[in-house]
This record gives sequence, structure tokens and C-alpha cells, in this order.
Amino acid sequence: MNMRFVFTFFFFLGCFTAVAKTPADPLQKGEEALNGLVVDFENKKPLKNVNVTAILHSKKEKTVVSDSNGGYRFIMLKPGTYKLVFEKEGYKKVVKEKVEVKENAPVYLKVEMPGFAPVTERGPSAWHFFDS
Repeated sequence: MNMRFVFTFFFFLGCFTAVAKTPADPLQKGEEALNGLVVDFENKKPLKNVNVTAILHSKKEKTVVSDSNGGYRFIMLKPGTYKLVFEKEGYKKVVKEKVEVKENAPVYLKVEMPGFAPVTERGPSAWHFFDS
């Protein structure tokens, strides 16, 4: 019976030590975070390598790039109202205005990016009106 007590004591001591060494979530320290997902407008698949820029008071604060799963994350943003700009080659630029970042309140934003239409789908060009 005494051996069970010793084993249980050391088991819980080991668990407590492992938990104590686990790094804290940045949000627990009062750091603001803004994260989300970028997907293709048509097929809803995640888009990687999208440049996401956070602008506060007409000043570029930070730029991040979406990962292979379309996810992006800003940490340590100052509280305020941001404009987010999403850019990727082959896609129309998407701008999200008035994204509010508050202290200790993470923000999640999913964005769908439409691709550029091929030239044939844009309609006739100016040369259409001239005879060959």
C-alpha cells in the first residue's frame, strides 16, 4: 500500500512539472492577436503565400504571409482600428476596413479572394471596333 502512495506521488509530481514548463499562450500576457483564414472565392480551398498587411492610422504596422493551410496570425498588435490588405498574384486585392483589435480580445477573420477573370471573359477590347 505504501508503494502505491509513493508511485502516485511521483506520478503527479511529474505531471505538475511538465505543465509548469509548458510555454504560456501569448494571449495570456495581454498581447493582442488577429488571425484567420484565406480561401479561394470559387472553390473555397485555402490559399497559401497571401501577403496580409495590417495598417493602423495610415501606417503599415506588420505584414505576415498565410501558411500552407491558408492561416495567418498577427501577435502583439496595438489596440485600434485596422485596415487589412490581402494580396496574392493572380487574385484581386481584398481590403477589410475597420477591423477592431482590443486588448485581451483575439479577432478571427476569414477572407475569400476572387481570382482575376481571363481576358476572354472581360468582354471586347478597344480593338474590337476596328475592322482588320
